[in-house]
Amino acid sequence: MDRKMANRKLIRLSQLKSKLAAENLEEVDWVTFGVIVKKVTPQSANNGRTFSIWRLNDLRDLNQYVSLFLFGDVHKEHWKTDQGTV
Repeated sequence: MDRKMANRKLIRLSQLKSKLAAENLEEVDWVTFGVIVKKVTPQSANNGRTFSIWRLNDLRDLNQYVSLFLFGDVHKEHWKTDQGTV
């Protein structure tokens, strides 16, 4: 993990909104980690394609979360991922 994180900045999901407002993260190599705390049953878009919505959290502040929408091949490959997965 130390090798993978070398020269990268860790930003907690619960800090993401404030970091985006305060810093230009396009110029920083940053990573975040999240736990799938909620999965919505796959939905159908207007074009008929199916997608998933996950709610991710860093378990530090359960009121702060990021919604992740999975479309196309990403949805097909990961929609069965279990809630609680990091």
